[in-house]
Amino acid sequence: MSEDLTYRRPISTWWWVRKRSYFLFVMRELSSIFVAWLVLFLLLFIEAVFEGEDAYRAFLDRASSGPLLLLNVVAFAFLLLHTITWFGVTPQAMDLRVGGRKVPTVAVLGAQYAALAVVSGFVFWLVAR
Repeated sequence: MSEDLTYRRPISTWWWVRKRSYFLFVMRELSSIFVAWLVLFLLLFIEAVFEGEDAYRAFLDRASSGPLLLLNVVAFAFLLLHTITWFGVTPQAMDLRVGGRKVPTVAVLGAQYAALAVVSGFVFWLVAR
């Protein structure tokens, strides 16, 4: 019978809060839960719209309750974190080349944020008109 006498230093549950890059990584992974919540919330909103005015008003009443409003504000903050960190990783994950030359990181990031601004502006225009 052989015993494993290798010393294993105990690791704290909170190891990820000691270094900014680890913290952001864990927060981005956690943000996926909130992104999923916002997708579900949007689907419930669309369902209420299609069910008619009474269902729509009932949905708005539920959505304006304190706890749900707080959840959506927190979820939106996590959505922003998820978007920003995802955009930041994209130039490292994509080897985008034009004419055989690598596209600069700044150009990839700028294109992503410009597209986000255009799409957000279009959605705002659709909702606000």
